[in-house]
Parts: sequence; C-alpha cells; structure tokens
Amino acid sequence: MNALTNNPPICDDAFKNLVGERLAKFEQRRADDAQGSGAAVAVAITNEGLGADIYGLQSYTEPQSSAALILTKRSFKLRRHAGQWALPGGRIDEGETPETTARREMHEEIGLVCDSSNIIGRLDDFVTRSGFVITPVVFWIGCDPDLTPNPDEVASIHRIPLSEFLREDSPMLDHDEGEEHPVLRMPVGDNWIAAPTAAIIYQFREVCVLDKPTRVAHFDQPKFAWR
Repeated sequence: MNALTNNPPICDDAFKNLVGERLAKFEQRRADDAQGSGAAVAVAITNEGLGADIYGLQSYTEPQSSAALILTKRSFKLRRHAGQWALPGGRIDEGETPETTARREMHEEIGLVCDSSNIIGRLDDFVTRSGFVITPVVFWIGCDPDLTPNPDEVASIHRIPLSEFLREDSPMLDHDEGEEHPVLRMPVGDNWIAAPTAAIIYQFREVCVLDKPTRVAHFDQPKFAWR
C-alpha cells in the first residue's frame, strides 16, 4: 500500500510550496504549434468537498483538509465529449496565453475567479488525436472555493482527493492491437477517467506529489475521445 494513500497531501501552505518547488525544477516540454490548435486546462488544487459523490466516491460528513483537484463532468447537452470527465479548459483565443485561457475557462465553466498569483506552473503539453495541443496550467485555489457550474457546459463539479489518484490500481494501461502505445486511464471511485485528462492528472501525481519527472505525451487516448 502506498503510504501517501493513507496519508494524502493536505491542502495547506506547505503542500503549496512543495508543488511550487517541484514544478520550478521540472523542465516542461512544449509541443510544436504545427501539431494542433492551442488549448489550455486548469489543474486546480483545492481541498476535498462535502457530501456523497454520485460517481462512487466516499461520502464525506465533515469538512476535509486533504488536497484535491477540481474536475467536472461535461454537460450532456454538448455536441462533443458530452458527459465525460474533464479539467476546466478550452481553446486558446487570439492574444491569450495558456494561463489566461485557463483562468477564463475556470470562470466561464465553474464560476471561479482567480488571478496570476494563483498560478504555480505548467506541466508538459499534450497533443491529442483530435488535433489540439493542450497546455496544463497548475493553480493553487486553496480551501473551500465558491464553485458554480455553468449548465451550458458543466453537468457537475467534483473536488476529488489526491488519494484517489494514488491508488494501487492507478494508472490503468490498455494495450490496443495495432497501436504502438497503451491507452492510459485513471480510476476514480467506481468509475475511470480517460486520457488526455487522465494523462495530465497522472503527470501531476508523478511530478507534483511523488517528485518523479514522468513523461506522458506518448500515451494514447481511447477512440471515443477523438473519433
């Protein structure tokens, strides 16, 4: 059993500083702009939420201080990737940086307002099969943020404790016949998250929590994520 699973990181200044130190020494790899359209996602660190999670996670009855990431379930009204797990994010508009886009998308999708002081760093760019170059931007949000889902884009918001991403059955690697690299998934409760979101979460775990310079750009995505 991973010791961190029983004693996961706490949402406090010590963990914030630790993540900052690890990202500062991490050499982020950028993808060529010609590989796809620019996009950015927010890897937003907060604390666990309250209440029973409808996707099979533990039911919480008291405020929790364990560090967590903010994820959403995409609205079922969307034309593409409806109902899938996601990090807040979207296309980079003209004149925007990945950091600006990630901040804007958090505001638009989950009602969260933050500024440049919340930014800790970046993880590696991830090129998707659907033609996007995703830049993950790591944010420190702190405890108990006020989050409101935009019903046009988000079905629900989830503050998922990092212990879920430190499970012994994580990551899940699927080897498809004829493909060079495995598809990566991250289990969460009784459900799972697919790449590219899963690959970004996995790299966050490796770099920011476990202090390992793990690369994930080679992992494949399931066909439903890009066809």
